[in-house]
Amino acid sequence: MSAHGRPIHLGGFLIAGNVTHSHPSWRHPRSDPGFLTPEYYQHLGRVFERAKLDFVFFADNSATPARYRNDIRDPLARGTQSAAGLDPRFVVPVVAGVTRNLGIVSTTSATFYSPYDLARSFATLDHLTHGRVGWNVVTSNTTVEAQNFGLARHLDHDVRYDRAEELLEVAFRLWASWDDGALIQDKEAGVFADPDLVHRLDHHGENFDVRGPLSVPRSPQGRPVIFQAGSSTRGRDFAARWAEAIFEIDPTSVGRKAYYDDIKSRASDFGRDPDGVKILPSFIPFVGETESIAREKQAFHNELADPTDGLITLSVHTDHDFSGYDLDAVIADIDVPGTKGLFEVARSLSVNENLTLRDIGKLYAQGVLLPQFVGTAAQVADQIEAAVDGGEADGFLFSAGYTPGGFEEFADLVIPELQRRGRFRTEYTGSTLREHLGLPADANLVPVPRKAVGAA
Repeated sequence: MSAHGRPIHLGGFLIAGNVTHSHPSWRHPRSDPGFLTPEYYQHLGRVFERAKLDFVFFADNSATPARYRNDIRDPLARGTQSAAGLDPRFVVPVVAGVTRNLGIVSTTSATFYSPYDLARSFATLDHLTHGRVGWNVVTSNTTVEAQNFGLARHLDHDVRYDRAEELLEVAFRLWASWDDGALIQDKEAGVFADPDLVHRLDHHGENFDVRGPLSVPRSPQGRPVIFQAGSSTRGRDFAARWAEAIFEIDPTSVGRKAYYDDIKSRASDFGRDPDGVKILPSFIPFVGETESIAREKQAFHNELADPTDGLITLSVHTDHDFSGYDLDAVIADIDVPGTKGLFEVARSLSVNENLTLRDIGKLYAQGVLLPQFVGTAAQVADQIEAAVDGGEADGFLFSAGYTPGGFEEFADLVIPELQRRGRFRTEYTGSTLREHLGLPADANLVPVPRKAVGAA
């Protein structure tokens, strides 16, 4: 592979609901409405495994959208992102049961759960999948989510990250509380485990008191692969400290390159090998036997997008109500409490390209500002290669404008093209997600040293 350029990492991007990035997708005549059934995810798992993808990634949000006009009626009636969905942690074993190699990444918030609960859950999943699990760590971004978990309001941006820092420090120590070889199970000698190789934590911190050890023995990967999507200044430091793979949204080549360089530099500042942090932007492919067919698919999809749908989800992501703004003006400079980095991408697009709030709403509905890679299999492969070789990415997560068809077309047309070019595996050479991503077997089992992080 290396003779043709470095290998490209690829994952399929999903939410266990009716909509992922493409808001028109649930209305598309080629979309399967069965997102509440196990068969839906089993089929996609088989498609992704057939394509030899590194992993399938499940994003998540723990609340029905209510920020836009302070009401749930529009999101529910329109079927916008997170209007309905399943807990992805329970989808993981459903997909694992019909696949043997595919990595499976689940999102769970570090804000609403305890470190012991999360460490136990993901160590369990790592065992039950034979080492194929990743955890996408989010701090959540809406007051509605906080209210679902008993908080009157969401924690402030930096407080959320302070809590997540301590939570991951504790989780990492819990995963390391069983040494290799601690589980013996010697029936003749009657020795189940070596207590000298199992360690208490006795952690007493600002947010958590955790005795330990973890009740789950060391899992196949040592711990799950850590995913993150930090985009604010504080979020980027958090991602650079902890993450082994980072999901990013930026529709511009310049923006992706700047983010790539920034995160790799921050990782070095933390004493980490930048190659151990994979940067994975996302896109939506529209693939056809000819370019004109692909563009017809894109046009049909994009025409279904309603700006209001996009503004509902922009309001969710930023935790700011955009219903009262002038639709025909550029986006104002606002201090949003939610996802600051994604808002800055939207605002930069609005200002630099003279796009109105209505235009941004339309783009958000088409795919939450994801770029669209359009053309024949060769043309889409060209775009992927150019981004990786140009220093924008180590690979990509691809979403879909209709499901399962958008994923199937990418798997059946673009993947073989990348394989012919020697840029993507033709067979799995490892069995764990860590191996698929080319990561060390026990990377950072002990937390890396904390450094001062800047405010967002």
